[in-house]
Amino acid sequence: MARDMSDKEILKMELDQLKKEVDTPRTAVGANCAETIAYVESHIAEDMLIKGVPDEKNPYKGDKGGCIIT
Repeated sequence: MARDMSDKEILKMELDQLKKEVDTPRTAVGANCAETIAYVESHIAEDMLIKGVPDEKNPYKGDKGGCIIT
């Protein structure tokens, strides 16, 4: 798409995008990290990557096979 546009059209698109983004609220990275850490810690009990999947709910429990290349 950009290949079919002149430099002036591309610059106009970029300017339009920057005009849209100027009103976007910004927060400090540290504040966002703190919120993310708090969210993860509050949901740690339900996180399957941390606590694992119970054997009775694991559809792959019996599969002990592997890849065989012949």
